[in-house]
Amino acid sequence: MSSSARRIPWSHDELIVACGLYFTLPFGQMHARNPKIVEVARLLGRTASSVAMKLVNFASMDPAHRARGVMGLPGHSRSDEQIWNEFQEDWDKMSVLSEGRLQTLQAAMAETPKTHAGTSHSNVSPMMSDGPTEAAATVTVRTMQSFFRKVLLAAYNSRCCITENPVEDLLVASHILPWSQFPKHRLNPTNGLCLAAHFDRAFDRGLITFDSRMRLVISPVLKQYLSTPAIESEFLRREGHPLLHPDRFPPDTEFLDYHRNRIYRGQ
Repeated sequence: MSSSARRIPWSHDELIVACGLYFTLPFGQMHARNPKIVEVARLLGRTASSVAMKLVNFASMDPAHRARGVMGLPGHSRSDEQIWNEFQEDWDKMSVLSEGRLQTLQAAMAETPKTHAGTSHSNVSPMMSDGPTEAAATVTVRTMQSFFRKVLLAAYNSRCCITENPVEDLLVASHILPWSQFPKHRLNPTNGLCLAAHFDRAFDRGLITFDSRMRLVISPVLKQYLSTPAIESEFLRREGHPLLHPDRFPPDTEFLDYHRNRIYRGQ
């Protein structure tokens, strides 16, 4: 791509996709060699270097990044700041827009003849129907869940916050406040934990929780099965261990309090 193409201003739609990408990548992976960045750059008709630079612009506004002593690339634009604030103000809306537009770009690229593979599709609308159909609602929910999972995996570096299991196929983006009861926090990253599948199920059923110091607590209901070696090795031996702290979006203490007081089966 020519240098003139690299100077094309970023559209609002492109920034939404880029900011969404920022939140779904772990710190340390925002470089032009990252295959995910290369793919998004291809979809946007930009260079991987320009996308990586934009991500570092977003990093300069991230308090979690600054807390690590890294300031990011200075000189972010007003448009960058606007998109950043839009995400902070409405995670649900912006997450659906970002993930939906990314999926639409991928679908459009897959259907585009190879001779036109370099064409930018940044103005394509999100892959959602305007009508209140069941199919459209299903697509929206899947889009939300996909984005939430990506954000949680990135925050925890694809490791269970209890066992440090690194196998992504065995990890679940678990909600602290139940999805069905708290629609306003469905995509709030601080309402999530990255858990191995069996710990996700135990957390969801109130068989485990975390105390005020974020240490693992095992329910007496689960302790009834201590004669089973699997329960001893997987759960009891980890009781009292601290939750693995994420790089960004630490779990909200009030949400954990709710889980401990309303969902956890303490008796």
